[in-house]
Amino acid sequence: MRRLRLIASVFLPPSSVQKFISEDRLPHLLLYGPPGTGKTSTILACAKQLYKDKEFGSMVLELNASDDRGIDIVRGPILSFASTRTIFKKGFKLVILDEADAMTQDAQNALRRVIEKFTENTRFCLICNYLSKIIPALQSRCTRFRFGPLTPELMVPRLEHVVEEEKVDISEDGMKALITLSSGDMRRALNILQSTNMAFGKVTEETVYTCTGHPLKSDIANILDWMLNQDFTTAYRNILSHALQSVLKYIMELKTLKGLALHDILTEIHLFVHRVDFPSSVRIHLLTKMADIEYRLSVGTSEKIQLSSLIAAFQVTRDLIVTEA
Repeated sequence: MRRLRLIASVFLPPSSVQKFISEDRLPHLLLYGPPGTGKTSTILACAKQLYKDKEFGSMVLELNASDDRGIDIVRGPILSFASTRTIFKKGFKLVILDEADAMTQDAQNALRRVIEKFTENTRFCLICNYLSKIIPALQSRCTRFRFGPLTPELMVPRLEHVVEEEKVDISEDGMKALITLSSGDMRRALNILQSTNMAFGKVTEETVYTCTGHPLKSDIANILDWMLNQDFTTAYRNILSHALQSVLKYIMELKTLKGLALHDILTEIHLFVHRVDFPSSVRIHLLTKMADIEYRLSVGTSEKIQLSSLIAAFQVTRDLIVTEA
């Protein structure tokens, strides 16, 4: 009960969950949203409150990403579990299908019929990241809850609790870096915290960014300065040498070859572009060029060529600013 109250207070309106449980009227559920926002934890907490420990194994069927997602899994284990009734136990069974958006179209259509046929004694909870990958027929049979990325106000208290319990040495800028890089994903924040603490013993902004292989804000600021204020050849040489130094540094400190990826640099520069006071026409031109570069990177083009393209885009931007001035 305590766990459900804690999770409900973070992820869902407490009244919604508590009302379903207290009235014993749990509907079919469809929980969707980005990873690490508490979807699986919420339904497992509900299941723990609905069933005693000794009943859990016989009343709850949980299937995750490691299980087969074809039509055979619906016609086999799911149908078998849903169609059998429990002796000497009242209430309904619960089927939890994690990452349901990985199910094939045929499997989802078969599941629709199973849900209709065994609603009296079985409830289904579908969990997915992308609602668009669930067929409309399944969506209409479930009560939907969207789990959005967690806000810093919700993440910081839980991270502070973990830091205190695990006695982690963390700085204020390290906590901010965790929040920034996790993008509302609590699981990712905890994984980064653990990895950084194990690798360095102290969690700071620099160690967090280094551990994840993500470019530091100071690196991005330098790259942006080179691209806007130096000629093409100098900027290209500086960025290449900086990336090489970063790789060597990571080899020495983390024993890995993971350096600065152009895609990560591009993502961070995109944030900076919105903060710089560019004229609207110049900003539009630059963002269009950056979007083209990101697309070309996604289809496997050469990073060196795309780096040249990125620098060229900023050189043209600089000339446009001078022209408009």
